[in-house]
Amino acid sequence: MKTAFAETLSKLRREKGLSQRRAAAHLGISQALLSHYENGAREPKLEFLIKVCDYYNVPADYILGRSEERCSESVKLMNNVGEIVNSLELLRADENVLLMKLKHLGIKD
Repeated sequence: MKTAFAETLSKLRREKGLSQRRAAAHLGISQALLSHYENGAREPKLEFLIKVCDYYNVPADYILGRSEERCSESVKLMNNVGEIVNSLELLRADENVLLMKLKHLGIKD
């Protein structure tokens, strides 16, 4: 019986363009065991679930089929912080350009 975990595990691997052999090597298991996980023949231990979440950068609720959210709240927050920092850097660059134009016109800051 194929579980949400099995389907999602397979989907994540394919999205990364990895063969079962390569993904299994990265995850520290055999290709045969990964195949069993992906077809639902075996269920992983918690240790492997954590490793998969870290490797594919998804929360456990997503890989277990309990949520459609692929990003945890902390990842979303970090992305928002990154966007804010980028916006501030752009504003700073715009400010520098404006100051240079004002100086060129003879207006002091």
